[in-house]
Amino acid sequence: MSDLAYLSATEALELFKARKLSPVELMTAVVERAEAVEPQVNALSERLFDEALEQAAQAEHAYLHGTQRPLEGLPVAAKDEQPIAGRRASDGSLALADDVADTTHPILERIVAAGGIIHARTTTPEFCCAAFTHSRLWGLTRNPWNLAYSPGGSSGGSGAALASGSATLATGSDIGGSIRLPASATGTVGYKPPYGRVPAMPPYNLDHYCHDGPMARTVADCALLENVIVGPDPRDVVSLRPAVRIPEQLGDVRGLRIAYAPNLGDWEIEPDVAANTRAVADALASAGAIVEEVEPGLSRTTVMRAALIHFGGIFGPMVARVAAEHGDLLTPYALAFAKDSHAVFERDGLLAGLELEAQIYEVIGGLLDRFDALICPTSGTAALPAGEDFVERKLSINGVELDQYLEYALTPVFNIASRCPVLNVPSGLSSAGVPTGVQIVGRTYDDAKVFRIGSAVERVRPWSVRPLGELS
Repeated sequence: MSDLAYLSATEALELFKARKLSPVELMTAVVERAEAVEPQVNALSERLFDEALEQAAQAEHAYLHGTQRPLEGLPVAAKDEQPIAGRRASDGSLALADDVADTTHPILERIVAAGGIIHARTTTPEFCCAAFTHSRLWGLTRNPWNLAYSPGGSSGGSGAALASGSATLATGSDIGGSIRLPASATGTVGYKPPYGRVPAMPPYNLDHYCHDGPMARTVADCALLENVIVGPDPRDVVSLRPAVRIPEQLGDVRGLRIAYAPNLGDWEIEPDVAANTRAVADALASAGAIVEEVEPGLSRTTVMRAALIHFGGIFGPMVARVAAEHGDLLTPYALAFAKDSHAVFERDGLLAGLELEAQIYEVIGGLLDRFDALICPTSGTAALPAGEDFVERKLSINGVELDQYLEYALTPVFNIASRCPVLNVPSGLSSAGVPTGVQIVGRTYDDAKVFRIGSAVERVRPWSVRPLGELS
């Protein structure tokens, strides 16, 4: 049953249509796998297994009568941050533990309308304000590849659920790397769509750093889910029309000009991460792409300053508002995030942040004017230790102590360059047995090309979709 739990979504759909597999069989396998691994991994904030099995029986009926929809019968884990009407809307915080949502996120509505079955919701850090996943409400979520490490954040529960076989597809959201970082750490595929491509909910739909997107174990599965959730929504004024979907046939990469950045500037990159990123570049060259090494020359301190100004004007005040009333219930890392981002915003102001963002995008825009796409590491280290929040101590990489632990991530650059589509795909394994990832960055709104490149990487440098260690 555990092997069936790792079946890809596209393969499952073909088997459903051929009546060689029942949605009930797949859902049963996924539920059994979740029940077996959850005591160790703790990726699920809410289990909807009974309802899911009933819906799987309905999906089985749909296949018998030829009325199936694009995701009919597939188990989909929803990031807990994305609300479902009538269910708890805690944002991972004890302070909001009794809150109930009165609306459902547009992408979850679309998943259900397409026949997807939301069988579970996945854990996040409190308020999704961290690159790891633990909270006072849900406890500690661990990386299925090595339980001593975090699956990343803030969509860490989604990444861990996919890697542990507890979901076939999953949703995420990304304000500084929150899809790509957990995808990298868990050996899965995660997509940050360009701003406005996928609808979001107010007021964060108006924040150009914010993106809801798909997570999966394969590039094709990620494209499948993206094509369901994409398109305009009347509740989101920035959602783009018309809907632009990923083609089923992506073609090869022969002749594409790809910039390979071993580093975006002065980030600390561990040797395993560097070697795996280079291996991806070499694989793309062997597949016929024209790969050229580049040095963008960005400063991680400048990027972090721009991000903290932005967070301090929008995201941080939300956390601070809850803290003002329930500060004793909040985690130290949430309080520190609100305090630190507010301090930078108050010191520098919005205009300075916008000027920094313009300087950063000028570098990325210049590269993408000369190349079809850019590849670079997703993070400087494979994964963060499980349970560490970096409030009392700093993160060190290659013996260098970082001023702010989020400087380990190369992802915020592309929340600043928010109109660029970015796909994380696995690049290899670290010495700790934890996966590493590479970001494939496209020109603004050129979604299909990053999937084209990601699919090529998957063909020439395939990865294991299940952990090789304790949970195998």
